[in-house]
Amino acid sequence: MPPSQPSFSTKERILGVAETLFARHGFAGASLRQVTAAAKVNLAAVNYHFGSKESLIEEVFRRRLDELNRHRLAALAAVAENPQHTLEDVLDAFVRPALEQSMDTAGGAAFVRVLARAYAEHDERLRKFLSDNYGHVLREFASAFARQLPHLDKEELYWRLDIVAGALTYAMADFGMIKRRGETSEATHRERTAEHLIRFAAAGLRA
Repeated sequence: MPPSQPSFSTKERILGVAETLFARHGFAGASLRQVTAAAKVNLAAVNYHFGSKESLIEEVFRRRLDELNRHRLAALAAVAENPQHTLEDVLDAFVRPALEQSMDTAGGAAFVRVLARAYAEHDERLRKFLSDNYGHVLREFASAFARQLPHLDKEELYWRLDIVAGALTYAMADFGMIKRRGETSEATHRERTAEHLIRFAAAGLRA
C-alpha cells in the first residue's frame, strides 16, 4: 500500500496542526491559512481531504472521540459481564479511558483544550455533531448508572452526570492544584487521579 502512505501522512499532519491551532486560538480564531502554513500544505490539500473548515473541525474530534468511545464501550461491556459489578466499576469504565487519552503525549493535552472550547464557544453546529455522533455512548453509560442508582429520577441523574463529566474534563485538562511531582511517573499520577475522581464521583452520585 505504498501509494496511499503520502496521502495518509498529509491528512494526519493537517489534523495534528489543526488540533494544536484550534486549542491555542479557538475555532474562529484559527484560520485555514494558518493551518495550511503550519502543516506546509496548500489549501487544495485541505479541501481535498476535508472539503471545508467545518469538516476539518469535525474530523479533529472524530479521530480522538472514535478511539476514546471504543475503549469506553469495551470497558463498559467488560464490566457488564460481572453481575456483581458496582457503581465504581461503571465510573472506572467512563473515567479511565478519558484520562489515559488526555495524558497521551501525542496531542492528548491539546485535544482536551479543543474539547473544552467546543462547549465554551457555544458552537451549536459542533454541539449537534457531537450529540449526533457520540450521544449514544453517553446514553449507554447513563443507563448503566441508572441501574446502580434506582433512587434517582432521570433529571436528577443527568444533573449529577453532567457535574461528573465536568469534573472529569477538569482532571483531564490538569487544571487542578494537585500537580504531578517530578519523582512521580505519569502512570502513577494518572492512577491516583482516577482513584480520587471515582471515589468522589461515586459519593456524589449516591447521595
